[in-house]
This record gives sequence, structure tokens and C-alpha cells, in this order.
Amino acid sequence: MSEFTHFDDNGNAYMVDVSDKEITKRTAVAQGTISVSREVMDAVLGNKIKKGDVFTVAQVAGIMGTKRTSDLIPMCHPLSLTNAKVTFDVDEENCVITAYCTAVTDGKTGVEMEALTGVSVTLLTIYDMCKAIDKRMLIGDIHLVSKSGGKSGDFRY
Repeated sequence: MSEFTHFDDNGNAYMVDVSDKEITKRTAVAQGTISVSREVMDAVLGNKIKKGDVFTVAQVAGIMGTKRTSDLIPMCHPLSLTNAKVTFDVDEENCVITAYCTAVTDGKTGVEMEALTGVSVTLLTIYDMCKAIDKRMLIGDIHLVSKSGGKSGDFRY
């Protein structure tokens, strides 16, 4: 098992020093799902949600989430993202929306947390926009799909 890197020998938390690491292009993709009722799915696809176009608002929220990750996760380094995007797959028959968030940077540390935060904020935004119709939505299966760049190399789930 890998050693925890956010604690010193005395057990004090600290941000990892990445000063000596190489700058490389780093990309991460995360995904998650939200299961909704038939009524919610029909309202989303028919653009009948009073708060607006669910997919567009959720995309913007997810991108904003990637940019605020270091404000939310204590030991994350603030990153200068070079790209962030959110896309969707809609399984209309089973009433499941899968969101994907891609984050990219040229930097000294990875963008996994930015992608994971982005997809989480995307799904929470869908929930928020649709909760007036049905609060029984289920958010889940949030995970890192892939990452590239950096010392640890490539990863695929």
C-alpha cells in the first residue's frame, strides 16, 4: 500500500510540495450517474424544467466546479486548467443520465480531483433543478475513468 503523503512524521497535515516535479500535460476523466423517474426524464428531455435547460446549466456548473476544486478539497493544489468539459449519455429507457467530466492542465500535479469534483457538481445540479418534480433521484457510481500524465503514468478504470 502506498504511503500517505499529506501527513508529516508527527501526523500533521500539509500540502504536498510539488516544486521539484516536472510540468507535464495531465488529463483526467471522471463519470457518474443519476437515476431519475420517468416524469423527471420526460421533463428534462422536453425542456420543461422551470429552472432552465438542465443539461446546459449542469454543464456550466460542472465546469465551474472543476475551477473551484482547491477551494473545496483542503489539500488540493490550485491548478490552472487548460480545458474542462462536461458531456452526457442519456439512457432514456432506463431513466439514467451519465455525466462525464474531463479536466486538462499543464502542471506539476494531476487533475483527477478536478474531474471528480466537476462530475459531482454536474450531478448535484441536475438533482437541484429537478427536485421539485421528484426528490427520489439517485446519484452514484462516481469514479475516475482515466488519467494520463505525471510520474505515476496512465490509468484506466
